[in-house]
Amino acid sequence: MKEADIERISAAIIQRGLAGQTEVALLHGFCADCNEAGLDLAIGTAVIDTLHPIHEGRAFHWHADGSAEREMTEYSSTTYSEENWRKSVFYHLLYRGGDELRRRIGAEPHDFSNFDALAGQGQTDYIAFLHRFDREAVIGEMDCIYTQWTTAKAGRFTDTEIAALRRLVPLLALALKTASLARVAETIAEVYLGRDAGERVLQGRIVRGVADRINAVLWYSDLKDFTTLADASAPDEVIPLLNDYADAVISAIHDKGGDVLKLIGDGVLAIFGGAEPSETCRRALLAEAKMRKRIAELSAARKAEGRPVAGVNLGLHIGDVFYGNIGSKTRLDFTVIGPTVNEVSRIVALCRSVDRSILLSSDFVAATPEPERSRLVSVGRFALRGVSRAQDLYTIDPELVRE
Repeated sequence: MKEADIERISAAIIQRGLAGQTEVALLHGFCADCNEAGLDLAIGTAVIDTLHPIHEGRAFHWHADGSAEREMTEYSSTTYSEENWRKSVFYHLLYRGGDELRRRIGAEPHDFSNFDALAGQGQTDYIAFLHRFDREAVIGEMDCIYTQWTTAKAGRFTDTEIAALRRLVPLLALALKTASLARVAETIAEVYLGRDAGERVLQGRIVRGVADRINAVLWYSDLKDFTTLADASAPDEVIPLLNDYADAVISAIHDKGGDVLKLIGDGVLAIFGGAEPSETCRRALLAEAKMRKRIAELSAARKAEGRPVAGVNLGLHIGDVFYGNIGSKTRLDFTVIGPTVNEVSRIVALCRSVDRSILLSSDFVAATPEPERSRLVSVGRFALRGVSRAQDLYTIDPELVRE
């Protein structure tokens, strides 16, 4: 590989990194450029931990012959065995020191878990790099980037090729880190703010007082008699119970296009927007049906295990709200405000009084299309606390849904 090739590949890495390409695109572009310049790569892999509520990290794969089963895999502590982890090159570099390891496959003794498989694939030479972050740059478990490279050509990597990789891979690692940090920012925004709100914030909607007036369905749900249930349950059962039921509620909302804005103790505030009122009402009712099904399945499983179970009360309302940033100069919340928000919280609070697990406002019912509207029946007219006008409230026909 010539000096001009190294300069060209370096410039390409920088350009792709600044363009915001994904980790897969960065890796694949790098490997293709190296092969075009005569550095005969057969397999390239990059691994980086992340900050995610489910996954510990991601691995990105490239095979010259296109045989990689997946271009990206996500892993957690259950993905791999402790024995294989301890026999990996990554573990060796991470905990025994060093930033580089090279082996001639099939010609040198080893105790690494993946080398026999590489030999079976016809690989002849192997080199791995570990690029560590400074302590101040560590985010969660994201403290380094690990890459490994093989060739299948006769002999092994030349000294010139190894020298080129030592110069080029750190640039690739920096671009991969940048892409992964952008992904972490997206994850944090979505997990803590909600999908739509997180996207808006990342697009620059972070100025205090900037809010849009939107028409949306508001969903407010909470667990039935949660305080009593929590007092009667073992302390180590309360958080798992909240998590189990929150998952059933939130997944149903997301499945039907809703956005969860807040988790307030055992309560969930969500919106359905971005469409005509009839469509948002229909999606909210579909989410309610999916939620009831999942809660029934969850409660049956928990009951069989001798664990406490709960029910969910839900209020649905529709109206105009302000959707945006509220707060101080140093602490903002991206949320909805307005009378409609207050009213839906009062509606769900009446569920216990009228012995119904779902209550719908008259505005919601008026916007609901057929045939869904024909399934809704009145439960009476009520004065809501803190609301000047009384409301006609509705529920799903008890003959069509089991309370």
